[in-house]
Amino acid sequence: MASGTVLMGLYQAGETAFPIALGLIVEHTMRDRNLGALGLSIAALAVIITTVSLSWRFGMRVLQKANTTEAHRWRVKVAACGLQPVASNTDLKSGEVLTIATEDADQTADIIEVVPLLVSSLVAVLVASVALGLADIRLGLLVLVGTVAILSILSVLSKRIGTSTREQQARVARAGAKVADLITGLRPLHGFGGNHAAFRSYRKVSTEAKHQAITVAKVNGAYAGAALALNAILAGAVTLTAGWLAFHDLINIGELVMAVGLAQFIMEPLKLFSEMPKYIMIARASAERMALVLTAPPVMNPGPERPAEGGDLEIDCVRYGELRNLEFKVSAGEFVAIAAYQPRAAAELASILAVKVPPDAYGGAVRISGRELAELSVEAVREHMLVNPYDGEIFAGTLRTNIDPSGAGRMVSEAVEASMLTDVVALHREGLDYGVRDRGANLSGGQRQRLSLARALAADTDVLVLHDPTTAVDAVTEQLIARGVAKLRRGRTTIVITSSPALLDAADRVLVLDDGVIAVEDTHRNLLATDEDYCAAVAR
Repeated sequence: MASGTVLMGLYQAGETAFPIALGLIVEHTMRDRNLGALGLSIAALAVIITTVSLSWRFGMRVLQKANTTEAHRWRVKVAACGLQPVASNTDLKSGEVLTIATEDADQTADIIEVVPLLVSSLVAVLVASVALGLADIRLGLLVLVGTVAILSILSVLSKRIGTSTREQQARVARAGAKVADLITGLRPLHGFGGNHAAFRSYRKVSTEAKHQAITVAKVNGAYAGAALALNAILAGAVTLTAGWLAFHDLINIGELVMAVGLAQFIMEPLKLFSEMPKYIMIARASAERMALVLTAPPVMNPGPERPAEGGDLEIDCVRYGELRNLEFKVSAGEFVAIAAYQPRAAAELASILAVKVPPDAYGGAVRISGRELAELSVEAVREHMLVNPYDGEIFAGTLRTNIDPSGAGRMVSEAVEASMLTDVVALHREGLDYGVRDRGANLSGGQRQRLSLARALAADTDVLVLHDPTTAVDAVTEQLIARGVAKLRRGRTTIVITSSPALLDAADRVLVLDDGVIAVEDTHRNLLATDEDYCAAVAR
């Protein structure tokens, strides 16, 4: 940025020097008419033009690189905030964060170019003012006073631009968030015929953004028109004043040529000057939106400890939502199934175990290998205990990269076999390298679910929690998956929150979660024989 400022200042100084040199050449040529003086004048102009050309070329190259680099840094920072293990406490949707990480990051980084151009324009105005002031003090003062007056007027107008731009950026971000939501839910929307209503809701949000964009365009147009008119008035005033002074022999012909040339040239730096407040307000509006992400506090402050070796999991009098004094313990190496009669209670339990709910937001305690969850770092908890949601995300890439994102997994083939993903692999000549589209658009619901399960199994964590891992597969496949999971996870702590008879039967014991507490526990077959409510809830 500093080197770019120097080069752009040199460019503007060279641009300003050109009409000054012309004036001097005209004045001296009229006195000393010889070829030597003409050749020297042409050489001087060539030096000035070369300086202007090279300084502009390399100055803009440096500033463009700095701008691009800074925008990249901001994008990485915003993305890093969104990818932290502990979520930030913001009301922004993922689509809004995406807009901030792209458009707002770019617009904020524009300040890298704005400041050097502003400084170089100031250099041009000062050089022009000094040169005109040496010819006649009134010309120099006219440029300085006129520049200050123009900037004062435009700074008032730029505040309106900043307000309108902030509102536009917010509406565009909301439209982006709506698009992200629609893409995520497009398949179920088509399924129950709600896509037209959803599209209408997007059209409404998009129309609001369009109207605000038109408002911003009108304000920008009025601003640009006012700036152009004010600049033209100042240039005209300098030209007329110089003509009046030359007419009264207060300046010579060379100084008149210089003044007229500078009046024409000064339009460019004045235009840059007039545009700077607008760009600064836009960059500031974008920076304020980025600050919403970058300065947002985490939803919780986890401890620094790590879980001890082993796989014990204890839920001690947990109270949250529909969970009422929930208590149970899973010993290391056990395979336990939880049959939840209320789906909301199951989802709340999974959220607590996945540390999506801050420990201070619920009563009681969750202990992993004897350590309370609040004492442990979120990274350490997720290395030790993996909670795989029923709606696990599928990413664009291949089957292999979805199962083993880090490329360091040792149990990919075993996980593929246990999750019964083998038929999907066998269907395609590429095998595990078969391409997967964004959100698994080229896979069926059951295939996506098995792919998510394979990824969870391949992670091979000490404690694995599966939430409804087989709701989209047929009964035969479900039976094979239950056997495969039980076999692969033998000796490792595994908890399955499910109503699947196959998975319930494969578990060492079943905990029945009803009305927020563990109502009863036994093996699946004993419960089928003795508990009518259980039989009605899980029998298919």
